[in-house]
Amino acid sequence: MIKQQNVKLGFALAMLTSVMWGLVPIAMKYALVVIDPLTLAWSRLSISAVGITLWLAYKKQFPSLMMFKKRRRFILLMIAGFGLLGNFALFATAVQYLSATTAQVVGQTGIVIFMISSAFIFKEKLRPTQIIGITILLIGLALFFNENLADLFANMSSYGIGVWLALLASISWACYALAQKVLLRKLRAEQLLWLIYLICSIFLWPLASPTKIANADFSQLFAIIFCGLNTIIAYGALVMAMERWQAAQVSAITTLTPLFALIFSDLFALLWPEKFVMQYLNIIGYIGAVSVVAGAMFATVGHHLWQPRKGWLINRKKRTNNEICR
Repeated sequence: MIKQQNVKLGFALAMLTSVMWGLVPIAMKYALVVIDPLTLAWSRLSISAVGITLWLAYKKQFPSLMMFKKRRRFILLMIAGFGLLGNFALFATAVQYLSATTAQVVGQTGIVIFMISSAFIFKEKLRPTQIIGITILLIGLALFFNENLADLFANMSSYGIGVWLALLASISWACYALAQKVLLRKLRAEQLLWLIYLICSIFLWPLASPTKIANADFSQLFAIIFCGLNTIIAYGALVMAMERWQAAQVSAITTLTPLFALIFSDLFALLWPEKFVMQYLNIIGYIGAVSVVAGAMFATVGHHLWQPRKGWLINRKKRTNNEICR
């Protein structure tokens, strides 16, 4: 049984991950004023690679590369590496055209793509709660974009380009997550991330322009560094949260990311209106954003709350406890 203090710490770490992921597109958008998306993606991955290298050196837990002599594992490592590389590069490009909230809302489609892909590739049966959650999420997306549907399909505006790039980033993330799921059977999470970050940093290096970072002022440089450290902190907190709390509950907390992005975007716009822009949504758009989060959360942990033949498990547990007390 998981100890109560571990549950509290796991919850705190999961919340930290969600908050950091909510902040990162805001910092990215500010950093993109002075550098291009590929340079930003490269700097994020490079800072993360250096950070994990220091951690693994301290722990003396570098992975053995001999395991990748097997062709299947090497191919999976390349899929994971280029999947994450594509996700970082495409997401950074999408943020140029979108608000932080919109980028993170579209990013929730990665969960849907991953679940459906897992059902086909790993022969995992989709639970009714996952199907319900996915349906709610897709309806939420339609509501969120209620004012901009024409920009997505008819008029390919910069907004529409940004949304499609964010969707491609989600597909790329799903490829990374599928390969990672297999590789984690042989490697610790930090070991695998170290290898992936190195692969991404090396292959992005020729496409990046690090000299542009010299043109950044103090606040922009802080944003660039924060984006890199954010990756280490968020993923580190995520791994530690899953060690202390059930993975499903941790995943449910991380689905709150778009709401944190919305809250911080509006807060920063109020505090520094000359640097940040507020996200303007109508009431249907706000309902859509909440629906996307609710759908992602229900798809992730719905089976812990409700089962078709047993009803709501929370109420069932309460009834059982009451009967015991009697």
